[in-house]
Amino acid sequence: MRLEKTYSTVDVHVAGEVFRILQNTPLLHYQTLEELNGQFTVNCKEEINLLLKEPRGFSGLNGCLVVPPINRQADAAVVFFNHEGTIPVHYGGITAVITALLECGELKIRDSNTYTIETLQGMISVTANMVEGEVTAVTVESCTCHLLDSDLPLNIDEERATFTLVETDGLYAVFEKKDLSINLEIAELAQIQKWGSMILGVLKEKYPVKGVILADESLVEKGRIKTVTFRPDGYIVRSPGFGTTLAGFTSALAKGRILADAPLFNESIFGSELMISKVKQADAGYRFTLSSRGFITALGTYVLDPTDPLASGFLIK
Repeated sequence: MRLEKTYSTVDVHVAGEVFRILQNTPLLHYQTLEELNGQFTVNCKEEINLLLKEPRGFSGLNGCLVVPPINRQADAAVVFFNHEGTIPVHYGGITAVITALLECGELKIRDSNTYTIETLQGMISVTANMVEGEVTAVTVESCTCHLLDSDLPLNIDEERATFTLVETDGLYAVFEKKDLSINLEIAELAQIQKWGSMILGVLKEKYPVKGVILADESLVEKGRIKTVTFRPDGYIVRSPGFGTTLAGFTSALAKGRILADAPLFNESIFGSELMISKVKQADAGYRFTLSSRGFITALGTYVLDPTDPLASGFLIK
């Protein structure tokens, strides 16, 4: 083996969704986070492929590039990316990053438990509670979430389905499980996957959605939903999904199905949960606080061997 490049990473999962945090990259010249974002996908394709694709990564892996903050009010700056490119903000990624920085000693612990992360979408304030050097809860406030339209028709195989469009950290199409004979259980995963592929094939021609959500709202009046989320590439998100959770409860609130300000829970098909609370109604939408926890699963050193025939990786979907 001939080592050409090495990269240090920290892997963190948040409610089942995995984030690979990259702490060293080729030197790039930039003055703003937007400038770094523009250069990153162009100049670091090799690093993105090496760290996200098989045999070192997988289809559902998210990347987080952590750099010193440009804005002096921030504690760190981060660019989020996945197999499709960079994304402005990922609330699960915020949880993963603050967990890794604090537990690995990269960020000094504060008595106030409050920190600020600089993202492409702006400054994100984070509260991270710690017990004996371990982050036990991370809380972050969301952007304003809007219900754009509801009861939109979609014809599928001579059957008519309806969905809701919600804007949170992206555009989501929310379908209700009550209109289908599918149960949101692991045992029916193949049927769920088939449904999701069919919906994406029809929907992508009309709406540039970040995700398609199938939601079981049978317990929504008790503040609980269960969801499965499909990315545009057909991959099922492994967590309940931060954007999904925001979209599901924005839809429920706008339709008057939830009146209380008690904590709300979204459960994934894999059994993990995310909790949110409504903060306030503003700008014809809603803002929430999201509470979650990250778990470090690996500290890695990845190497690039120029003789490796799979150096650029591949994806299994």
